[in-house]
Amino acid sequence: MAEIDRETPTTPPRHDPPATPSTGTDRPPVVDPRELATRFEEEKPGRTLSGPVAAILTAATLVVALLALWQVFRPLAQGSKYYLIYFLAGVLPLVFLAYPADLRLPHRLRRSPADLSPGRAGAVGGGSGSGRSGPSRVDWVLAAVALAGCLYPVLPVTLFGGGGGYDAFLDRQGLLVGMDVAMGTVLLLLLLEACRRTTGWILPAVCLLFLGYGYYGGLLPQTWAVAHAGLDFGQLVDAFYNSDSGFYGTPLDVAATYIVLFTIYGAVLDLSGAGRFFVDLSAAAFRRSRTAAGRTAVASGFLLGTVSGSGAATTVSIGAVTWPILRRAGYPAERAGGMLAAAGVGAILSPPTLGAAAFIIAEYLGVSYLRVLGWAMVPTVLYYLGIVLSVEIDARRCGVRPAALEAGSAWRLLARSGYHFASLLAIVGLLAMGVSATRAVVLATVIAVVLSLLDRRHRLTPARLVAALSGGVRGVLAVAVVCAAAGIITATTTKTGLGPQAAALLVNAAGAVSSEPAVVLALTALLAAVALSLLGLAVPVTASFVIGWVIIGPALLGLGVHAPAAAMFVFYFAVLSEVSPPTALAAVAAAAVTGGRVVPTMWHTLRYALPAYLIPLAFVVTPTGLGLLGIGGPQRILVATAVTALSVAVLAVASGGWLPGVGPAGVPERVLGAIAGLTLLWLEPVPVAIGVVLAGVLAAGVYLRRGSAGATGGTRAGQPARPGKEQE
Repeated sequence: MAEIDRETPTTPPRHDPPATPSTGTDRPPVVDPRELATRFEEEKPGRTLSGPVAAILTAATLVVALLALWQVFRPLAQGSKYYLIYFLAGVLPLVFLAYPADLRLPHRLRRSPADLSPGRAGAVGGGSGSGRSGPSRVDWVLAAVALAGCLYPVLPVTLFGGGGGYDAFLDRQGLLVGMDVAMGTVLLLLLLEACRRTTGWILPAVCLLFLGYGYYGGLLPQTWAVAHAGLDFGQLVDAFYNSDSGFYGTPLDVAATYIVLFTIYGAVLDLSGAGRFFVDLSAAAFRRSRTAAGRTAVASGFLLGTVSGSGAATTVSIGAVTWPILRRAGYPAERAGGMLAAAGVGAILSPPTLGAAAFIIAEYLGVSYLRVLGWAMVPTVLYYLGIVLSVEIDARRCGVRPAALEAGSAWRLLARSGYHFASLLAIVGLLAMGVSATRAVVLATVIAVVLSLLDRRHRLTPARLVAALSGGVRGVLAVAVVCAAAGIITATTTKTGLGPQAAALLVNAAGAVSSEPAVVLALTALLAAVALSLLGLAVPVTASFVIGWVIIGPALLGLGVHAPAAAMFVFYFAVLSEVSPPTALAAVAAAAVTGGRVVPTMWHTLRYALPAYLIPLAFVVTPTGLGLLGIGGPQRILVATAVTALSVAVLAVASGGWLPGVGPAGVPERVLGAIAGLTLLWLEPVPVAIGVVLAGVLAAGVYLRRGSAGATGGTRAGQPARPGKEQE
């Protein structure tokens, strides 16, 4: 989910820096973190509106927010699709008012390293993309046409043979009249334009590719696996406009019922001062540690992730506060940027507010959101374990100095402001009691509003509460149109049978290498991981998951992979596009904060995020790996967690070149560590035994190297290199 802002969507929590000493050389980059975050988010920055237009937008978003809240406790009698029609009618016109018609190249492809220095950050994506001017006449016309196109299915009067009310519209499913096709085509074009305004050119191009496949697929040679009988344009519009797999399918249902409520909750928690509290608590908890700077950055990323769910926004938010501390401790800019980006992306992977795709998982699999949170728990712990170990290794390898953090007692801070955790715990507790996710988040929002009264500086007055409701809806605009446009992909895939056909091609490609079932599964998983990573470079996380699930999901399920493992596999690799070169939005955002070189920052981010790439493979290729999702009983869970934790630790040593408590690791030990870590991920008795032995050899080799270095007067274990200089 994108983070919320009163004026622009996809911005980080607004908080002040913790009480840390600052000198003239330690000041943060002169740039507004909220503005910088919008430059590197999946969604393009929206307009900054004022005057009557801002009042209209606020009033409209407030109506949508109240409708979403009303639907939780008093659902519309006509059903969820009826509600989705009104929800889309509320958000789609606002996109044309809130986002400018920027006709340049996709924002992911137009950044240059020169654009990333802090001094130039405000210029990135400038011009018309900055959206300082108000809506044009064309924007108002598009907004009016969008409103008409969205409300046409519930039009109570007959119009050119169409209309006639909601029931009449549903009765014409599969038999649309000309007026139905015309209005559906208008809505299709407007959704593509809305996606282009909010995410760039690539997602609309992908949707058009699927549309073309549905229309021209019948012309393909029928001997081809992906050929189909062909669909005429009216059939396609019917599938998009008047079916449960099109515009009003599961993705939009998730956006309208879950995501909007969680973004409102995030806005409320942010305005109540939770963001500042989480950063202050992280600094207070580690203020006396040698690696206080790195630990504070990682802990801040994790805690702010409970409010956010947006990788780049969290990266910028924690970077603006902790980069001066990291620099004072002696971290090179690129290494610090990699740490910040990896910690920020963890926000999308961390309970209780996972990314938007997590809610789609719950809907697709027909399980509670609490179940999805349970599946994410162990992988999240292992992910941050890898980052923390890398932080400890870097502190020794880079000669990091202890950075004194003048923060108060963590216990006093918890006693004074620990109530910010109450609403987060309430969500989990209410879900465990069987309360629906929608009601749980609304009740948690009420708790956050009431508790904000304890802090005079951040109490939610009626005006601030309206700002939170409005900001929550504005923050979901881009996600909502992406989810509606995803209906083009899902409906085309369903009508043409593309999913099973593409899955068969993927499995056949793996089967051409070996006929051994285990090898076929492993190769299919690797090919799927590569495909999902490439897909994620071009489209937002939510769309990447939807496409991946309908294309790659059937391949994994057909090979016997359990549905939770397959869904979480697709989810993780969809999310990892934010740290995957050459786009790596979170890494680019981190480089903009630290002023480091972009490409080295990306590679350091990959090293920190390595567990997130490998753990999904572990819970797909072996039955024991289901224990990483909390499935299979206590013994399987404990064994899978312990072995994978050892794998993460060994891989951290191999990639970082240092064994904490012993000393530097040479090339032979690092190669052994890489082999051991990968072997351990195959959670079967023989590979695990081999991996444990190799890990022992690694530790022995590092210990012997330490003794040899001590005897020859070389660098001893624990003796740091010069500050800011890496020791190879």
